[in-house]
Amino acid sequence: MPHKIGFIVVSSSGHEDGFSAKELMVHAPTVNGWRSPRFCQFPQEIVLQMVERCRVRKLQLLAHQYMISSKIEFYISDSLPEYFAPYQAERFRRLGYVSLCDNEKTGCKARELKSVYVDAVGQFLKLIFHKNHVNRYNLYSQVALVAVNIIGDPEDCSDESNISSREKLIDHYLGQSSEDSGLEGSYVGKTDYISPLDDLAFDMYQDPEVAQIIRRLDEKKREAVQKERYDHAKKLKQAIADLQKVGERLGRYDVEKRCAVEKEDYDLAKEKKQQMEQYRSKVYQQLQLHNLLDSEMIRKPFDFPLAPLVHSGSPCLQKSAQSPLHQEEQTGEKPYVEPFPPARTQLPSPLNVPPKQQAAVGQLSASVSLSKINVDLLPYDERPLPAVLKQQGETNVEPEKVEEDVSVVPKGSTVGEPEPLTEKALREASSAIEVLGETLVAGAYSKTWSYREDALLSLYNKIMTVPVGTSKEDLKSLLRATIFLIRRAIKDLVPSVFQASLKLLKMIITQYIPKHKLGKPETTLSVEKTLPNLLTRTGDSSARLRIIASNFIQELALCKEIKPLQIIPTYLVQPLKQNSSTHLAMSQTDLLARLLKDLGTETSGFTVDNVMRFSVSALEHRIYEIREIAIKIILDMYKKHRTLILEYLPADDGNTRKNVLYKTLFEGFAKIDGKATVADVRAQKKAATEEAEKQKKEEIKVLQVQLAALREIQAEAEMEKDKESDTRKVKNQDDPQRKAGHPNAPEVPDDHTSVGNYLDFLCIFCGERDDSFTEEGLDLHYWKHCPMLTRCEHCKQVVEIASLTEHLLTECDKRDEFGKCHRCCEAILKEELPKHIKIKACNPARSEKLANRCPLCHENFTPGEEAWKSHLTGPAGCTMNLRKAYYLQKTQATQLGKAVDSVMAKSGTSGSKFGSKIPTPKGGLNKSTSRAYTKR
Repeated sequence: MPHKIGFIVVSSSGHEDGFSAKELMVHAPTVNGWRSPRFCQFPQEIVLQMVERCRVRKLQLLAHQYMISSKIEFYISDSLPEYFAPYQAERFRRLGYVSLCDNEKTGCKARELKSVYVDAVGQFLKLIFHKNHVNRYNLYSQVALVAVNIIGDPEDCSDESNISSREKLIDHYLGQSSEDSGLEGSYVGKTDYISPLDDLAFDMYQDPEVAQIIRRLDEKKREAVQKERYDHAKKLKQAIADLQKVGERLGRYDVEKRCAVEKEDYDLAKEKKQQMEQYRSKVYQQLQLHNLLDSEMIRKPFDFPLAPLVHSGSPCLQKSAQSPLHQEEQTGEKPYVEPFPPARTQLPSPLNVPPKQQAAVGQLSASVSLSKINVDLLPYDERPLPAVLKQQGETNVEPEKVEEDVSVVPKGSTVGEPEPLTEKALREASSAIEVLGETLVAGAYSKTWSYREDALLSLYNKIMTVPVGTSKEDLKSLLRATIFLIRRAIKDLVPSVFQASLKLLKMIITQYIPKHKLGKPETTLSVEKTLPNLLTRTGDSSARLRIIASNFIQELALCKEIKPLQIIPTYLVQPLKQNSSTHLAMSQTDLLARLLKDLGTETSGFTVDNVMRFSVSALEHRIYEIREIAIKIILDMYKKHRTLILEYLPADDGNTRKNVLYKTLFEGFAKIDGKATVADVRAQKKAATEEAEKQKKEEIKVLQVQLAALREIQAEAEMEKDKESDTRKVKNQDDPQRKAGHPNAPEVPDDHTSVGNYLDFLCIFCGERDDSFTEEGLDLHYWKHCPMLTRCEHCKQVVEIASLTEHLLTECDKRDEFGKCHRCCEAILKEELPKHIKIKACNPARSEKLANRCPLCHENFTPGEEAWKSHLTGPAGCTMNLRKAYYLQKTQATQLGKAVDSVMAKSGTSGSKFGSKIPTPKGGLNKSTSRAYTKR
């Protein structure tokens, strides 16, 4: 019978500190396992030596959750190859490989358990690890292996001739051969039966001490069966089942204790330790009370031999002393490199060794301490790895059959009868009991999950074997009873029971009903009875179960037997309840979106009306992810139905677009229609503004160049003027009478000179010209007197009044303190803006094309650039422009001076005679105006 084979680690390519390959020899919940060095070269390899030459039946690997190798190869040999004398040693034979999942679906939070069935003979097993899967957690490109398990039997004991005559006689009278697959592994007498206690999952999730007790109780149970003490065997079987739960619980406590120690939370670690001790002592007292436990069974983990497991019933135990490694020790050859330091020749304990195996283990440990071969030093390309050879009577096929264990506890490990039904269960399941029998229903109602799973699998086999000619009434009764149990199993918290119920339901719908032609009514009944429970499981706290339930519902909806009935879409478009769980609401919305893409809205149960009603209500859901899915559904619907979708949404206006969801929807509609969105329009306006600014800057550069040219012309004109003045002086000296004859003749100014003077003494903002407007004079004019300009009270810069609002919002040093009123379009301090908007006392602004807006008096006036000058400088214009009074006074004085000059010119009288009679304007004249007047 195949059993767990003990092994030791002979060599490895390398390991990270604290994660030696020798950790693989330990099977316990808190084991670290092996981990490759950081940024290592691939492939990496590990060589294991089994305690004896065995026929390997099954290999089990427990992968790391994120340090995952993409592929692992298996090689086997009867001896370690001597690379310097290859003709004297056997080489490794390749068995095949397995590929590991990248674990992205679980978010790198679960470990994959691989079970590989092989049939190979040897004593040395080599594992070759290829490049790792890339993920965000594996920062150093490492690969790791948490545990490895070898199941097989000794080579000399694997022949069929060793099967006892009694077992063959039993098979003969039962009419079954040893290869009958129907009863394979159904009882321990079978030669290929593998005990669940030898499975890797048992040791990795069981407390080591409890695991030893379970194994000893199992041995006692087998002895009781052989002695036909069946009552005692039944009691031991129940004790083993209870202890498995105890061991798992203690193993979980141990893991939590270790995590607390790593976080240095010693109070929690102490609490967990005390909790373990109390729980352990309580369980042991109960076992001793029933005379199922003696003091010899209770042994601490460190009491067991520090060596791997060796099967106690192996008749080939003595041959382990003559292993190839032991033979090399006797040859006296000089060792090449020792694989591991001599100080660590005593290996860690796997904590699962029966005491009968200490002799063989001691011999094996001694042989390892003097190991002479290291296969790591040769380049990988030079290592001989021949192809699989066809041996006599067997053929190796690549790849080997691979089984993925999805459940921690092995299936089919429970043997016996479930507990009887309670009175309540008898009343509730009376109709199912009449059809299926009390035993099967009791298994479905059992408190032990393995009984529940076995009941569903038995029901599956029973339904599959129902003959075609059975009466319709019997078929319908069987169907209803099965649906009753399926509804109960769908609610089961154990994943394997839940998956078994889904498997049974799928078979009912796709095979049983079509096979017996029960028709659509029975299909409808089956779906309507089970679908509410399935939808409830889509809100399960376990992400794995949620995904399984959602995918199964989608698969049912697309099934040819259910799709025409339009049942599932009708359930999915029901409005979401506000008090429903987050996972349930998200799963329903996501499932609707997926099925809508697959089924469409024509003869599928989905219509524009029910889908849009669901989606619009989902837009107001409290969960962000649901609102996002609802937006995607509406956009997908708009691609096909356009105007019909708009009827369910509010009008596209400014108030609606204040809602971010509706703004996203309408912009999505615009993209689908090929129109520009608001963001695109803003981008275009921004680009146009930048282009206008660029052109303005270019025009300014051109004007600056022209101004420089005018100044050069002015300089040339002044030089010519100086020359002419010198010439005139000479002429005046020669003809003094000419000057005396025309004393009042005015000088004719040169054209160039007048142009230059006009540009130099002119304010380009208000248009005023004054001889005092030199470069310094213009600066003073801009700073104090120009009516078109003002000083910003916050940054003290001189800006145009027409652009004061824009300056405060975009250019001012304190622009962050201002906000824009959407009613009057002016810059308001943010502290006063809410009150300003609330009272609505401001004068509403009009469009720029219809009117200009003065930031001083807050009035609207005629549009255009010229209107600004009239408003800011005119007598009837802006009443808040403080510089306008000075400008008006100066203008009146200038006009008065011109009037006096005209009078003087007509009368021929000197202006000095009338100086005292000229009326002075109100407010008086400033100094510059007086000087100008005196000069005239």
